[in-house]
Amino acid sequence: MSVQTEGTELISEMRIPDCYLRSDIERVVNISKPPTCPVIVFINSRSGGQLGVRLLQTYRNLLNPSQIFDLDDEAPDQVLSKLLGHLERLKADGLRFAADIRDNMRIIVAGGDGTAGWLLGVVSDLKLSNPPPIATVPLGTGNNLPFSFGWGKKNPGTDRESVKRFLEKVKKAKIMQIDSWHIRMKMRIPAEGPLDPVAPLELPHSLHAFKRLSQSDVLNEEGYHTFRGGFWNYFSLGMDAQVSYEFHTERKLHPERFKNQLVNQSTYAKIGCSQGWFCASLVHPNSRNFRQLAKLKVADRQGQWDELPIPNRLTVSDLSFIREPQTTHT
Repeated sequence: MSVQTEGTELISEMRIPDCYLRSDIERVVNISKPPTCPVIVFINSRSGGQLGVRLLQTYRNLLNPSQIFDLDDEAPDQVLSKLLGHLERLKADGLRFAADIRDNMRIIVAGGDGTAGWLLGVVSDLKLSNPPPIATVPLGTGNNLPFSFGWGKKNPGTDRESVKRFLEKVKKAKIMQIDSWHIRMKMRIPAEGPLDPVAPLELPHSLHAFKRLSQSDVLNEEGYHTFRGGFWNYFSLGMDAQVSYEFHTERKLHPERFKNQLVNQSTYAKIGCSQGWFCASLVHPNSRNFRQLAKLKVADRQGQWDELPIPNRLTVSDLSFIREPQTTHT
């Protein structure tokens, strides 16, 4: 069998007909067999400099453009809710191929760690009995999540053959489990006035469902503002979080300055140096290190909170919590 024929079969196994994607098409086209590995692709066109835009074009040329979504234009929660609802209606009408497409569906998300975390959060919120697995294209700056699950760390090629090779990996990939972590953060209200929360729209999407609890919530305590949220990849408090947020804000304000992965990594390093990553003891004296500013507690299986001690001898200006993937396959 020729390479061209193999590539054509791969595309047919992943391409979803319009009638199964769009509710505005009344007539369902009869097909001889459903795609065996149907995919829904979300691409952050702002990631990777111009790579995101080129990758978007290549995927739309190879597959059905209706199954490719630009995250800069369409929110994934709305896309998936609408699509899954449409497939359920077709299934209820007796179209068994709709059930096959739903059961075998895989999601591809191209972007950085924040974009991948965004999609994980969206799928988690849908509370599906059979959630579609997610493959991550390393299109960001660090790409730690794609790297942890074997998708690589470098930005990918955007030509047709590179995309076909990635699709082949998606087809053959085994499903792995990932832990979901939940955070509850209490901040004492300062004596001089209320602590205004950061506007949710200004927070990265990777801070999944991060919000302030209402005063009537049972988890809230008098004299504190309580926040809660979740994460899948890593979560940082202190200097690293400050550098990450400054990088996120700068890229949002000046996307033209973030042209490729190397430039982005260089910019990240410069911001880190300005915050004292390599001279923390001089820039951040002991009186202001993390141990003097916060307490860290972790809940056990019974829901009891145990405080994690931070040694006095350490000058800690940052705490990072990094998740490693489980090796259990389903």
